[in-house]
Amino acid sequence: MKILFKYFLVLAVIALVKPAFAQKTDVGFKGAAASKAHYKALYFVDDTASAKIKMTLRNIDNALEDPRLKGKVEIELVAFSGGYTMFLKSGPYEKTLQALQKKGVVLAQCNNTIKERNIDKNTLFDFIGYVPSGNGEIIIRGNDGWAIVHP
Repeated sequence: MKILFKYFLVLAVIALVKPAFAQKTDVGFKGAAASKAHYKALYFVDDTASAKIKMTLRNIDNALEDPRLKGKVEIELVAFSGGYTMFLKSGPYEKTLQALQKKGVVLAQCNNTIKERNIDKNTLFDFIGYVPSGNGEIIIRGNDGWAIVHP
């Protein structure tokens, strides 16, 4: 009898407490409002993994197409370390990169990586720019108020 009473007591407590902790669903939630006239984001790739590169390129396109940000966002994509492979002429990303560039994305390669890895710039796309260092670009842009995104 004592066990049965404890069992019912536990069930009663659960029945009373569970609704208090249940997550409320607000069907009207639409995310943050883009109240500023202009947004800036620096994305960076420092990895050779094609899944990581593809995800980053897709994330950039998603940001550009977000109806809250459309026409209000400035994006730069910087590659350093292993990320330089994204800009190789022999790689699969040319069309995607050019499409992003046509949408206003600035494409930049770290010059330190070029020097340290003895990369011939002729093996990289002609339509990219260069920055002295990828980390320097992150530091400067971050301090200038840019959102830093590393998917």
